[in-house]
Formats: sequence, structure tokens, C-alpha cells
Amino acid sequence: MLEASPRSDRERPIVARGRVARTDRTFRALCLGCGLLVLLILGLIAVSMTRKAWPAFHHDGLKFFTSMRWAPNIEKFGSLAFVYGTLVTAVIALVMAVPVSVGIALFLSDVAPRLLRGPVGSLVDLLAAVPSVVYGLWGVLVFAPWISHVYAWISRVTRPIPILSALFEGPSTGRGLFTAGIILALMITPIITSITKEVFDTVPREQKEAAYAMGATRWEMIRAAVFPHSRAGMVGAVMLGLGRAMGETIAAALVIGSSPQISAHLFRSGDSMAAVIANQFGEAGALHSSALIALGVELFALTIVVNVFARAIVGRGLRKA
Repeated sequence: MLEASPRSDRERPIVARGRVARTDRTFRALCLGCGLLVLLILGLIAVSMTRKAWPAFHHDGLKFFTSMRWAPNIEKFGSLAFVYGTLVTAVIALVMAVPVSVGIALFLSDVAPRLLRGPVGSLVDLLAAVPSVVYGLWGVLVFAPWISHVYAWISRVTRPIPILSALFEGPSTGRGLFTAGIILALMITPIITSITKEVFDTVPREQKEAAYAMGATRWEMIRAAVFPHSRAGMVGAVMLGLGRAMGETIAAALVIGSSPQISAHLFRSGDSMAAVIANQFGEAGALHSSALIALGVELFALTIVVNVFARAIVGRGLRKA
């Protein structure tokens, strides 16, 4: 006769459940460790950068954040003009890129023929992988000389209109805040499009068919079924594009004009935090280098604030959904 197994058939499910529970606890601990490691790395980056930037913070105090004067030769450093340039170019990029990106994503997910979706989607993904220096070189060598004539025409047309004349006053060399915003819009459009398309593809087909069954047109179906289900993901995609626009360095440095000033004239030159770091860090002295690192700390904090704000919006949208 065969000897009885030390574990009966009744004990085996208990042993299996215990093994599964141990595996779940190990996996949970591993995921928690990875998350804490990311936070630790971010904290160390913030601490090390703040330590190197402390001489500039100590030298200028609050004027570093409130002054727009940037004069390394007399050791005067104010970041307000760079913050202004960063935000203005990022907002211009979003205003141009978001409608185009959402339209392309809707075309690929709900309008385009099936044979066309694959090639166009792959082309959009390839555009997202183009190096930023390529966009910058094309912008400064080809686009800026051509767009300067368009700026001159817009300036003449809008001169009698009070508000628009202040925004679009010339003359312009083609290198400025608006040109940088256009180049950044070209760069973030593939990113927002790719993510938004994936979000649109997650909409249950039953919801779309139910809208059609109620007699809705295609636009009514998109407005009633696609947009409400995808609102949180769309906001996340836009905020990711905003982060890319705010942190872009080489392309912005080539086309923005490198002039630290706060002006309502969008066609004139300006500067951004990432661009000035790239342009001046190689020849900076001790205090100048510390001030540039302080700009990096400020950009780091601004990016974190934007991401926290995006998470809050996405979480609110998910709770409503």
C-alpha cells in the first residue's frame, strides 16, 4: 500500500492560500520599496541642487524671485523674466497643440478607416521621437526667417485694435516668445495625441453603440460618450505636454531670442529658465553657476506643482466618473 501523504487533500488549499498570501505581501513590499526609492531619489536631487543653489538664494534673497534684472557681470540675479518666458511659451504651445492633438486622436480612434489608423498612428509616434535639436535648428534656420514676414503683416493688420496691437506689435526678427511657443507646440503635439488616442480607445464600445442607437450623430456620440469617459486621461495628457513644454531646453534656446524681459509683445524676444541654463552654464563663474542651479531648483519646484495640480484634476475627474 502507498503511504498516506503527510498533507491531506483538505490541507492543500490552505497551504496554497498561504503561499499566495506570502507572494502578495512580497510583491506589495517590492512595489512600496520602488515607490519610496523614487521619492528618495527626488528628495536627494532637491536637497543637492538646493545646497548648490544656496549661495545665490543667500546673496539675492527674495529679489531672486521678484526681480527681473539678470546681470552676471555685477552679480545681480533675478528670475522673474525667465519664469514669465517659460509660462508664456508653454501656454502658447498648449493653446495651439491641444485642439490639434485632440482632433488627430479623434480622427484615429473614431473617424479614420481601419487601414489608415495604423500608418498614421505610427507616424505620430515617430514624430514624438524626433530630437529637440532638430526642431530647434529647423526653427532658427528655416521657420524664423519666414515667419518674420507673417509677423509684420499681423502687426499691420492688428495695429488699430487696442488689445491685439499690444500683443502683436512689431517689428520682429522671427526669434521670440511666439516662435518658441509654435516650436514647442510642434514638439508636444505627438505626445498629447498618442496618449489621448490611447485614452479614447479605452471607451467601451457598448457606450458608443448605445449613443448611435438613440439616434445620435457622430459628434453627439463623441460629446456624450467619448469625452465624459476620457476627461481625466485627456487632462493627464495635456499636463504631460505642459511639463515637456516648460522643461524643453535646446529648441527653446535656439528660437526664443535670449533676452530676459517681461513684455506683452509676443513677437519680441524673451528667455526661459531651461534656455538660459543651457546658454550660460558653460561660461558661468561661482555665483553665476549657483544662480543657474537656483533657476533649475525653481523649475523643478514649478514642475512638481504642475504635476500635483494635474493629479488633483485627474483624481477629481475619476471620482466624478
